[in-house]
Amino acid sequence: MNPASSAINSGDTAWVLTSAALVMLMTPGLALFYGGLVRRKNVLSTIMHSIFILALVSVTWVLFGFTLAFGKDVNGWGLIGGLDYLGLHGIGKEPLDYAPTIPGTAYMAFQMMFAVITPALITGAFAERKRFKAFVLFTLLWTLLVYSPIAHWVWGDGGWLRNLGALDFAGGTVVHISSGVAALVAALVLGPRVKRESDRFEPHDVRLTVIGAGLLWFGWFGFNAGSALGANELAANAFVVTNTAAGMAALTWVTMSWLHKGTPSVIGAVVGGVAGLVAITPASGYVDASAAIIIGFAAGVVCYSAILLRERLKIDDALDVWAVHGVGGTLGAILTGVFATTAIFTGKGLIDGNPGQIGIQLVAVSATWIYSGVVTFVILKVVDHFVGLRVDTAEEEAGLDSSQHGEVAWQG
Repeated sequence: MNPASSAINSGDTAWVLTSAALVMLMTPGLALFYGGLVRRKNVLSTIMHSIFILALVSVTWVLFGFTLAFGKDVNGWGLIGGLDYLGLHGIGKEPLDYAPTIPGTAYMAFQMMFAVITPALITGAFAERKRFKAFVLFTLLWTLLVYSPIAHWVWGDGGWLRNLGALDFAGGTVVHISSGVAALVAALVLGPRVKRESDRFEPHDVRLTVIGAGLLWFGWFGFNAGSALGANELAANAFVVTNTAAGMAALTWVTMSWLHKGTPSVIGAVVGGVAGLVAITPASGYVDASAAIIIGFAAGVVCYSAILLRERLKIDDALDVWAVHGVGGTLGAILTGVFATTAIFTGKGLIDGNPGQIGIQLVAVSATWIYSGVVTFVILKVVDHFVGLRVDTAEEEAGLDSSQHGEVAWQG
């Protein structure tokens, strides 16, 4: 028997593969979540973004993305992985150092689903106005030039933020800050949607959004608990704190909306839940349930306030990706430095007598904000130069379903 293969644990492997499937389900869930929030003339184009990304990034990750994120560090600089695993060369049944009890292919597949949903999150910012050709090129470049490098920094062997001691259990920086900042930049570069006086940017089908949110919440257990990379007590803790933070954030958001607008919003309940899920993601392997309640409450307050700020600044981030994912991920990453405790895992934050961890978290947050923002801006400008970012006014007013895809979601 191969000595490496003998270390593989069937229970851990089953849990990680199940978690990969749960995370995969989040992308179609996101398609419904976003699809319900746009106007009916753009629902198919919005859903298509997520479905197409599932296909595109799955292939890209196998060919290039995984090796850039998790290949051996180039020159010891901690910036990017090498081409050791190009086309999954050398990835098979033997475990990798990252996950010694599961096959390398299982670890690759789990990480692939993170790479898939991250650029899909960005699409909510430019919904209803981006040319499909531009979307495809942007997604390809962004996955390779932004997502894979940041994943290497934080999770890759030799990554500079990992070596610094930054804590990000399941993707607060890698997934949520990177996509949220990219969303803000995309909204600013593309500019606001065309709006006539009679136009109202209101959700066309809240039912789709609620179903999508349910699938996201369900899949998030794979996202966070699966990041334990084993069927163990750490996964159980991540499962509990994930659900707790989401529930607390949903309650907080509904309460704030009720006080602010006079009614308890259904959309507010599901968006609040997602904000809590985002904020707990980096902390889920380091904090207990009491901290999760605080993080969920903070996410509800801060992310709701970020939406109000975005509205005040008149930035057309169509589906509030920055407010929920960029701000929520930033909040969660910083609070991880406060509440991380060795009673749960190896992370040691302020409550355990390590105030310096907050400084490390701030470095990770700042680096992710700057890198994602700058490179996203460059990618958008390059794409705009070669294919043009926006559809023309007539196409936008007709709706992207018909103008970009020749189809409509609803007849009549």
